[in-house]
Amino acid sequence: MNRALSLPRIVPPRLRAWGLLAAVSALLAALLHHAGLPAGLMLGPMLAAVLAMMAGMQVHLSGSLFIAAQGLIGCMIARGIPPSVVGTVGDKWPLFFGGVAAVTVAANGLGWLLARLRVFPGTTAVWGASPGAAAAMTLMAESYGADTRLVAFMQYLRVVCVAVVASLVAHVFVESGAPEAPPPVAMDWFPPVSPWSLLGTLLLALGGAWLGRVLRIPAGALLLPMAIGIVLHLVEGVTLELPPWLLALAYAVVGWNIGLRFTRPILAVAWRALPKVLVSTFLLIGICGLFAVALVDWAGIDPLTAYLATSPGGADSVAIIAATSHDVDMSFVLAMQTLRFVLVVMTGPAIARFIAARVTRGRPAEGL
Repeated sequence: MNRALSLPRIVPPRLRAWGLLAAVSALLAALLHHAGLPAGLMLGPMLAAVLAMMAGMQVHLSGSLFIAAQGLIGCMIARGIPPSVVGTVGDKWPLFFGGVAAVTVAANGLGWLLARLRVFPGTTAVWGASPGAAAAMTLMAESYGADTRLVAFMQYLRVVCVAVVASLVAHVFVESGAPEAPPPVAMDWFPPVSPWSLLGTLLLALGGAWLGRVLRIPAGALLLPMAIGIVLHLVEGVTLELPPWLLALAYAVVGWNIGLRFTRPILAVAWRALPKVLVSTFLLIGICGLFAVALVDWAGIDPLTAYLATSPGGADSVAIIAATSHDVDMSFVLAMQTLRFVLVVMTGPAIARFIAARVTRGRPAEGL
């Protein structure tokens, strides 16, 4: 009897925490997926992780696990890109570069305005408003007197808001098209797969993700397997085998990675700034929504595709939403998201330094 009662205490605290997180994640993911919410398999674990951080649970996600998940998402993206993607970008390159530039300018302009209005201390808003490259912006912000915790809070809260809003928008479009849509079919989580195709896909995902990290390519764990997978899929006709249960695990890891960044210290520091952060985040989402309306009116892009393509940040989560939504031009969404990511990685830190230096120079008497 005593031994039976003491068994739960034998389980290490971290294992108990992970067990609870996995159970809550599975419950929320099942509820959201059953409700038909796109990316519910990612949003459920993400919300569970945020709740775990707010409750002070000691849960840490292995970096290797997240790298592997990025590789799988990269292969999923490669598999979802049709052969017409190259022609799509080539035929509409002014539209793509115009959309990417518009979102980048809007985000940096909002950061400059918030910094000038002193909504946040120092130059925090300049770094926090950048539409991507969250890790680089957070690391560089400290040298310009910004509060790195608030920068991280702004960056990752925007990723969460973009994922939730984009998923809700996709759900609205699915519901509005329900009368013409076929009835939902229960997902076969364990369909028959080709063992050799699955093994090759795993080697590509894990090996490409590892090589991307070793070569220190920005977001290489996602982009390198995606690039190689696109070549193999489109040029060589290689089948990328990704059964639903494997993708569900990858979605969960991506969701946990986002949610677990909201640690209690960051939440404590950001609590009083939360209304301002939310206003600036939804303002940027709204501005990008206007760009999506322009794409619909001027270029004839369907509304959901335009909205997902212009969503500011979280390329992996947007890719998951696009892949799980109906009637979305996956190639258009991924082309614009990828182009913006590359532009932000290449020019974002320099632009942020430029704006931060001028904001700081404009009020020398007060310091940073």
